[in-house]
Amino acid sequence: MLRNTFYLIALSITGLLLSFNLYAQDDREFTHLSKVEQLLVPSKLLKVPAEFIVTLPPSYNKSSDKEYVVLLDFHPRSQAYLSGMHDWMSHNGDWPWLETIIVTAPDGHAGLGKLKEQAIEKQGSELLDFMEQALLPAVDNKYRTNGFRILNGFTGNAGLSLYTLLNRPGLFNAYFAASPVLSKDFAYVIKDAPKKLAGMKGKPRFLLMSTSDSGFEKRQLASFAEMESIIKANATEVLDYRIKRFDGTYYMTQPILATAYGIELLFDDIHQVLKPDSEISSQGAQAILNHYRYLSEEKYGFEVPATDSLVALAEYEMAKDSVQGADKALAIYQLAVKSYPNSHTAQDALAGAYAKAGEFALAIKHEELALDNTEHPFWTKKYSESLAAFEAKKRL
Repeated sequence: MLRNTFYLIALSITGLLLSFNLYAQDDREFTHLSKVEQLLVPSKLLKVPAEFIVTLPPSYNKSSDKEYVVLLDFHPRSQAYLSGMHDWMSHNGDWPWLETIIVTAPDGHAGLGKLKEQAIEKQGSELLDFMEQALLPAVDNKYRTNGFRILNGFTGNAGLSLYTLLNRPGLFNAYFAASPVLSKDFAYVIKDAPKKLAGMKGKPRFLLMSTSDSGFEKRQLASFAEMESIIKANATEVLDYRIKRFDGTYYMTQPILATAYGIELLFDDIHQVLKPDSEISSQGAQAILNHYRYLSEEKYGFEVPATDSLVALAEYEMAKDSVQGADKALAIYQLAVKSYPNSHTAQDALAGAYAKAGEFALAIKHEELALDNTEHPFWTKKYSESLAAFEAKKRL
């Protein structure tokens, strides 16, 4: 009996040590996981400071010079689904979700609850003041943010997203409002919307407002339709709005669908390459640069490179298989490198154009610059192979 007891104890210790080893191994392997921190936000508007949850992208501590988008959601339980969706939708090179710092509210904070109630019932501005004067500066002061912000909300928080858009649109660049509560004069959104939408000025703002025909949302469909009509009748060019119905889907699925759909629409200009025959590209390379300058300086506030669209136009000209087309293509490639000298794709494209023209010394020079500007194994392999081919042809 004693022998069996010792055997069981030894087996337990062995299992415990094994689990520690597995945990350590997992800790090393799962370096892609996000880091979660608490951010204490004091404010004269709160009796007790609020502890917000901040979820940092896996690259945050690796890329010390990178700055990030911020998404705020006031629902405490949104952290789990937002973190998971973001991890999946951003791990493939910021596509389609740019790596983002996610900020979510504490659960059951009485002071925040009172600020919300005041906004909903009395149209008070203290919730907006708290975000502008305390919460958003606290995030910006502690973390590397790039100035682009998204306010995400579901049901009551979606109604408050619309309330924020109308009353202080400059706080965020984009607003996602999934199944918003708007009936019974909720935050006076419907009453104020016509005048405030018509008078909206400043930099571009994005809005996704969505709902479905589920049983829980039917009581809000009339007010949703009214708000949709108001937006369509009064929104200025400042507001890029999208209205979406996810009919036939479940109520609790709505914030998931809205977030995914909103992210794709919001960052579409960044990920979609302009087609060579598009309205912008048809006007030439300078028109492409002007378009991306607008995206960088006005819409997003951080650099959105025109490289891929310039290369696409150059390839289109090169495909004409004429002297004039080759000359146009080479000029566009050169402009891409001049505008984005640290772009490995631009350098590689120009190298290919020089190689096609038989200028192998220049092709080698720019392929080496392409290699100097990337450490990604796929591209280094590709560019190294191209460089070897150019060097071999130069020796002939």
